[in-house]
Amino acid sequence: MSHAPRLTALDAVHRALGATMTDFAGWDMPLRYGSERDEHHAVRTRAGLFDLSHMGEITVAGPAAADLLDYALVGDIGALAMGRARYTMICREDGGILDDLIVYRLGEDEYLVVANASNARTVLDTLSARSEGFDADVRDDRDAYALLAVQGPESPGILKAVTDADLDGLKYYAGLPGTVAGVPALIARTGYTGEDGFELFVEPRYAERLWQALTEAGAGVGLVPCGLSCRDTLRLEAGMPLYGNELSTALTPFDAGLGRVVKFGKTSNGGDFVGRTALEAAAERAASAPPRKLVGLIAEGRRVPRAGYPVVADGVTVGEVTSGAPSPTLGRPLAMAYVDAEHAEPGTKGVGVDIRGTHEPYEVVALPFYRRQK
Repeated sequence: MSHAPRLTALDAVHRALGATMTDFAGWDMPLRYGSERDEHHAVRTRAGLFDLSHMGEITVAGPAAADLLDYALVGDIGALAMGRARYTMICREDGGILDDLIVYRLGEDEYLVVANASNARTVLDTLSARSEGFDADVRDDRDAYALLAVQGPESPGILKAVTDADLDGLKYYAGLPGTVAGVPALIARTGYTGEDGFELFVEPRYAERLWQALTEAGAGVGLVPCGLSCRDTLRLEAGMPLYGNELSTALTPFDAGLGRVVKFGKTSNGGDFVGRTALEAAAERAASAPPRKLVGLIAEGRRVPRAGYPVVADGVTVGEVTSGAPSPTLGRPLAMAYVDAEHAEPGTKGVGVDIRGTHEPYEVVALPFYRRQK
């Protein structure tokens, strides 16, 4: 039986703004408000405001919270300083990726785990199962938070207009509690666009007030509301993986070129964590002869590749596109793809994408496609 999609606390705002809505991971979410190209350019050059309330928040708290997370996840969470955040993953026993996550350390014994909307239930259930024997509670806080993001070069100025929190002292991948437009919030310097920006975790009842305050604060510098469509092209340009495209249970972090997130040198739990044995084997395989590598592809023509399209060389399939879209910043179609190692070197010629029977020429490049000027 199909369930009606869940609505965020900002649903009425999106509809009043004339957003095109879409079902995303069981949520009714804004795809775009006007032109997705204009929204994309706004984030790259000015600022964009996003509703990300579909993301899944899980609180892990208690004397053994860090030990539990060190056992359940691949990262060294015990080494995370107060107020800092870490990008990590939760894997199966066989090393397959269940989800990629951001973990914030909020207190001495309290952590906020943020999962992708499509995997939030799985992550919650897996953490709960793995918590057995640890003096820590795993709490479903998906309904306790609304999440707004302001992203782009103007975002620090916009946020400073509505908070007295020390934004200058807030490093990338850090979070601090503060008050934004009179609303208590966790202010995090994180994002999924390749730009500087902030994510604001607040109680759902405050979401509309915060959205309006940020909209007013950004009016003079070109802030626009942004939907999921430009979020996807922004993260693609920035070479950021999307679960279900670049990441899946069929792949280990090493297969995805993200082996750096796996920390074998953890000190807690005697260094034991779920998937350790399989991931050690995956690390060895990746070091000797990686089967396929995640690369960037830039089109020479105008045709846009899509996920699942074959990557070809000399008439032979050598890989598969995982994400593809026209790039508003570079003005050409882009793709991320897993390709055989011998065709993965940046600058490799003779590689194409099979777009409905036609082999369109593409250039192999290193990721990311776009890096902001610091």
